[in-house]
Amino acid sequence: MTKRELVEYWANGADMDEHTFRNLLKSRDNHWALFMGHIVVGKLLKALIVQNNEEGFAVPRSHDLLLLAQKAQLETEENRADVLDLISTFNINARYPDYKRGFYQKCTNEYTKERATEIDEVIAWLKSLIREQ
Repeated sequence: MTKRELVEYWANGADMDEHTFRNLLKSRDNHWALFMGHIVVGKLLKALIVQNNEEGFAVPRSHDLLLLAQKAQLETEENRADVLDLISTFNINARYPDYKRGFYQKCTNEYTKERATEIDEVIAWLKSLIREQ
């Protein structure tokens, strides 16, 4: 796979998962929607890691979005770093039974709408950084 093909692989995967994210929001499957939002952001960051690094195409096997942003060589001001850290928690909270119940209760429609807006802003930012080549 060429570098460009690998960038497209991650970006296309993010696009497909973004469709699922939007459907989960519509159906009010709130905790799964936020989990899927995390997955979308992670895949876009992985596309940027490949795009922005000259040495190899290795992508970390991590779901820590702030770490991925650093590996993608992105400048993140404090507010954006805080949002990436928060979105990272949706991965653990939606997956593991001991966290899931509390997270499920936390994911009211209002909370989910606010977090989905933040996820949308991050998605738009990351997509703007992926170059067409």
